[in-house]
Amino acid sequence: MAEPLRVGIAGLGFGATEFIPTLERMEEINIVAGADLRPWACEEFEKRYQGIAYNSVEQLCADPNVEAIWIATPNHLHAQNAITAARNGKHILARKPLGITMEECLEVLAAVDSAGVKLLAGGQTQGTSALIQEARKIITSGDLGPLRAINVIAYTGWMLRPRMPQEVDDSMGGGVIWRQAPHQIETTRYLAGGMAKTVKAFTGSWRPERPNGTGYYTAIIEFDNNVPVTMTYNSYGYFDTLGLTTWAEDKGIENRAQSRSRLLNNEIDEAKEKENTRFGAPGEGTVVGGDPGRPWTPGNLGIFLISCQDGDIRMSEKGLMVYDNYGSHEIEIFQPGGAGMALDSEVLELYNAIRHGKPLFHDGPWGMATAEVQWAIIESSRLGQEIKLRHQVAVPLNE
Repeated sequence: MAEPLRVGIAGLGFGATEFIPTLERMEEINIVAGADLRPWACEEFEKRYQGIAYNSVEQLCADPNVEAIWIATPNHLHAQNAITAARNGKHILARKPLGITMEECLEVLAAVDSAGVKLLAGGQTQGTSALIQEARKIITSGDLGPLRAINVIAYTGWMLRPRMPQEVDDSMGGGVIWRQAPHQIETTRYLAGGMAKTVKAFTGSWRPERPNGTGYYTAIIEFDNNVPVTMTYNSYGYFDTLGLTTWAEDKGIENRAQSRSRLLNNEIDEAKEKENTRFGAPGEGTVVGGDPGRPWTPGNLGIFLISCQDGDIRMSEKGLMVYDNYGSHEIEIFQPGGAGMALDSEVLELYNAIRHGKPLFHDGPWGMATAEVQWAIIESSRLGQEIKLRHQVAVPLNE
């Protein structure tokens, strides 16, 4: 095997706890440095990895021992941090979104191109799961005829969980469009071939306890060949998409009601509770994780229904249920790490691009295309009109 990739982690918050376990178990990766504003997080990092922890991303990017930077800072800093990394000659793994404006995304791509570094800027969503990979294979096989439509719906309690101010402020890359919509956008772009053409959307910020962040959207996206995609996400937690499955029970109704009451009555110290879930804290990664082989549950992607000319595909307890001219059958799919994000495959994607010169699928243009759809959802709702997309890219033929 080639030499492990020496990775530095920019931001040791809750987001880092989602992928650090993946990096720890991969022999292709060596965690050598980190950066965070909190001294105790830096101390814990150095103790755990015998690496160096800096108090700024700029210092981390200047470390000559670091080859690649995993950007896990707040959303509104992603583009700025990616540009800093590129200018220091570092390869980049950028969490969603790549930027919160098209101008930011274009600046990142220009910096990466000028520096000649690799940028993985897509994925890190449930759209990378084994379920979605298999669904794509069925679509492209042509066994069910041409793709005709995709519908996705998710109801969660995302807005009820402890949040920092920037997480629920649209202007800082917060709210469900910037933070959760990529799960649905990446999935549908991948399934439909990538080339979205227009977006018409409706959004809502309905709750007084979260006045600055969008908590609901419905978007209608038209793809090539007139394929329509509808996506709905409601994060206010009255109902959970678990209730639409036949194999899982929604046991969180009362807990979500209590969380809503605590928020309304200012009975929660959100900063304290959020801090408890961050890197090195007693509750590190509390709400993250999945058990290999467990029954699939909707999560932030929700439930999808794919319609082809000669059949339909939906998620099932053990994988996918396919309905065709002969009846129906279930395809069982083992999902390493559970039913969520396939982070290991994305890390390998960047590793193979750097060490073996293989092409990137989730590259900068792919990440910008997803961010453009996010931006278009916001703009369409604000202006009350359809938005034409200009920065879309197709799924590679050799994916």
